[in-house]
Amino acid sequence: MIKQITVIGVGLMGTQIAIAAVNHGYKVICYDVNFESLKRAKSYCNSWYQKQCLYGPLPIEEFLQRKQNLSFSDNLESSIKDSDLIIEAVSDTLSAKKDVLRKIDNHIPTHCIIASNSSYIVSSLFCNVVKDPSKVINMHFFNPVLKMDVVEVVKGPHVSDETFNTILHFVRSINKTPIIVEQEIYGSIVNRIFRAITREACYLTDIGIASPQEIDKAVKGALGHPMGPFETLDLTGIDLEYQVYMENFKSTGNVEDLPASCISFLYEKGWYGHKSGKGFYDYNQKE
Repeated sequence: MIKQITVIGVGLMGTQIAIAAVNHGYKVICYDVNFESLKRAKSYCNSWYQKQCLYGPLPIEEFLQRKQNLSFSDNLESSIKDSDLIIEAVSDTLSAKKDVLRKIDNHIPTHCIIASNSSYIVSSLFCNVVKDPSKVINMHFFNPVLKMDVVEVVKGPHVSDETFNTILHFVRSINKTPIIVEQEIYGSIVNRIFRAITREACYLTDIGIASPQEIDKAVKGALGHPMGPFETLDLTGIDLEYQVYMENFKSTGNVEDLPASCISFLYEKGWYGHKSGKGFYDYNQKE
C-alpha cells in the first residue's frame, strides 16, 4: 500500500504531481539537488494553496493539514528511505534517469516502486540499473497536472502485475483516469499523436505556408482543439521539445528526427515559451 511518496525533480511538473498526491491524503517529500529549484517549488505550493483558501472551497484547517503532509529536502537518502513510491520527474534524457536510479537503488525499501514521468523514454531502457527492474514503470502525467485528467500507465515487458496494478490504483486514488498502454512504444499514445500534429505544423511554418498564430487559429476553429499546437508547445516548453528531439536523434542518427527549424531557432534564442516570457507568442506584451 502506498502511503509515502517522494518526488525527485521539482520543476513545474514534479511540483504539481506532489500537490495532486497531497490533495488526496498522501505524504509527499519533494527532493531536488538544486536548492533554488526547491525554493521555487515551495513558493509555488504556498501560493497555490493560499489561492485555494482565498478563492476556492479549501478551509484553512484542511490547508494546514495538507501543508503538514508536504515537505522539501535536498538530502536524498533521508527523502527516500521510507518511500513506498518514488516519482522520477527529472529531465527527459536517458543519462539523467539512469543516474537517478543508480543513486537511489541502495537506499529505498525493497517494496518501493519507481515511476518515471518520462514523456517519451520507455522504462525498459533504464530499469536495468536497479536490482529489481519489475518495480520500475512509466507513469506519465500531462501539463498542467492539476487540470489534466489522464495519466498514461505503460505495461513494459519487465513490469510485474503487482507493480502495474498498484500504479493503476494510485492514479485512480488521486482522482485521475489511467490510460493503459499495453506495450512500450516511444512517446506512448498522446505524445505520438501530438508529435505528428506539431511536426506538420512546424513544417508548414518553416516553409512559409502560414504563421504559428494562423495555424493555431485553424486547428482550434476547424478541429475543435482547445489549444493550438504552438500554444501547447509554449505551455509545455520549447526547451523540453528540443531536448526530446535531440535525445531521439542521438539514438537513431536519423536527420528526420532533428527538431524543426522554428523549434531550434527559439531554443537557441532562449525563448522557451511561458517559462521565459516568450516563445511562439510574446507573453511580456499586454493584449
